[in-house]
Amino acid sequence: MLDLLLIKMKTLILIDVQNDFMPYGALPVAEGDQIVPIINKIIYKFDLVVATQDWHPKNHISFASNHKDKKPFDVMDLDGFKQTLWPDHCVQGTSGAEFHPDLETKPIEAIFRKGTNPNIDSYSGFYDNLHKKNTGLAGYLREKKAKDLYFVGLATDYCVYYSIIDALKEGFNVYLIEDATRAIDKNLYENHLKKELLEKNVKIITSKNI
Repeated sequence: MLDLLLIKMKTLILIDVQNDFMPYGALPVAEGDQIVPIINKIIYKFDLVVATQDWHPKNHISFASNHKDKKPFDVMDLDGFKQTLWPDHCVQGTSGAEFHPDLETKPIEAIFRKGTNPNIDSYSGFYDNLHKKNTGLAGYLREKKAKDLYFVGLATDYCVYYSIIDALKEGFNVYLIEDATRAIDKNLYENHLKKELLEKNVKIITSKNI
């Protein structure tokens, strides 16, 4: 009976619901703040809730300000990986790195910080972009006997997408709660990434299906 209950346990993964990704933030995602009330409505319906948090040092390699003659959204090659350069965002200890003030955080049992290595960017909540550093999220979820992961947060086409891809590689069943995410590039998500996720057996649902 216990094993059956564990199999049915639902886990909510909040990806980077932070001030700097809100419309007023340093790296704004359009309508990003609109996902907060949706998350708050469903968060207590889950057996386990964890969150990720971008947590960059000031000298992070992904910041355009740390590269001479570069500007935000330029793309450069770093160790064979195409790196988009971003505005300074989610700097450790700043208000921009904090969760949205209206986000219901009481149910969050653990927070996994990423992007802490100044020399490697990290979109996924599981690994950095070069898969050199493990955040410990996968191991934590396995210890909790989590199998079904439901993803929300920002941004759909970057940190949410890469977290989902790694979750699949780690063997989890994955759901994307689509109305509780927003993309930086809506066309990229709608015309390419969404199709890819469906082909990989990601179940794309809305908050009404919870």
